[in-house]
Amino acid sequence: MSDRPIPNPDRALAARWIITMQDDASEAVLTDHAVLLERDRIAAVVPQSSLAQTWPELPCHQLGEQALLPGLVNGHGHAAMTLMRGFADDMALESWLHERIWPLEARWVDARFVAEGSELAIAEMIAGGITTYSDMYFFPEAGAAAARRCGMRAQLLAPLIKFPTAWADSVESGLHKAIELVDEFRADPRITIGFGPHSTYTLEPKHLERIAVLAEQIDVPVQIHLHETAAEIAEGRREHGERPIDAIRRAGLFTPRLQTVHMTQLEAGDAERLAEHDVSVIHCPQSNLKLASGICPVAELRAAGVRIGIGTDGAASNNALSMFRELHVAALVGKVAAADATALPALEVLRMATLGGAEALGMGDVIGSIEPGKQADLIALDMTSPACTPVFNPVSQIVYTGTEATVTNVWVAGETLLDNGLHTRMDIGEVRERALRWRDRMLAALDQGRTLGT
Repeated sequence: MSDRPIPNPDRALAARWIITMQDDASEAVLTDHAVLLERDRIAAVVPQSSLAQTWPELPCHQLGEQALLPGLVNGHGHAAMTLMRGFADDMALESWLHERIWPLEARWVDARFVAEGSELAIAEMIAGGITTYSDMYFFPEAGAAAARRCGMRAQLLAPLIKFPTAWADSVESGLHKAIELVDEFRADPRITIGFGPHSTYTLEPKHLERIAVLAEQIDVPVQIHLHETAAEIAEGRREHGERPIDAIRRAGLFTPRLQTVHMTQLEAGDAERLAEHDVSVIHCPQSNLKLASGICPVAELRAAGVRIGIGTDGAASNNALSMFRELHVAALVGKVAAADATALPALEVLRMATLGGAEALGMGDVIGSIEPGKQADLIALDMTSPACTPVFNPVSQIVYTGTEATVTNVWVAGETLLDNGLHTRMDIGEVRERALRWRDRMLAALDQGRTLGT
């Protein structure tokens, strides 16, 4: 790797451990190396010993006893729902949606709600080492603008649901708006727009077929909640005579652009069919556990060759946007589901949250690993706290004992978004104040409803 020609680096980041996430096991974790950057890209990875000799004038950020690794990729969430954190806990998914979340959204969600809720989520994600996130929510134009203001890399998925919402009064209206957004952000290097059909139970087969055709025509990703609960499977069989996974296959959505979220309810042969069609799976372990939805059979999927990323889901069902917690839970639950303590080793789980997540979102050639030519989306973790001491294996430390509190620095496309724990683009005090104002308005409306008996 150090023999590659160096195209004029302008700065370097040096750390005790460089976790590259490359497939070559000999290059996966490097000790006492430095990452050379050229503007927004990674130029090379070289031993620290060669810095002074070969690039004596090159500015170098010495991170000391830290681990430098690719930024975490949050493969699925609903960023603005961070404003609903803790509003509807300890409920089953169907009751959670119908009794609490959908009525709350109908009353409050507008472009301002999405913009301010997204900024709260982005602040939390940056502080937690997330450099790329996928967001499926209303008013995606407001979410995309928030991501752009804050410097994040994001995939925004226009929500497609058969009943009228505050954002679109029909599926066709939503598709029209989504296509306009695709055109608006097509040239943005950090923003990707796609289609977000909510689920098979909130759409008709004709809608799924239309989405499949348009996604192919304009070349955009598609993400859908799929096989999240046993009740979803039963409803699909009752209403349409087939499982949801079979419905979307028949609609033409089973392609490499499809990202299926949750996938806790699989039958024999499903993993092989997903792999055959190059469909991705986004695993959201904590949300699935909290809502008692089920457990995604990750080890089985990986054995079949399925691409897998990890997502937090929304803070209304999690309740944190912490990829470190997801890593930990994914590793432990994966072992239990497989009845095998050797299943999903730490490096494999960390890969799902970095390069695997990037590949699942169709960004694997741009981000997810520390390799020359890729975007400089990087994070640094302090490994000197008592909870991280001693370090025998930095990857195991990150997966099994690490927390977002270890994150010190975050870079997206070479730009510093978190500098020694401090946000560089965002006024966190103002972000928090706006969130608290939303809370107070919602609480006041709830109190008034109780008083009026509604």
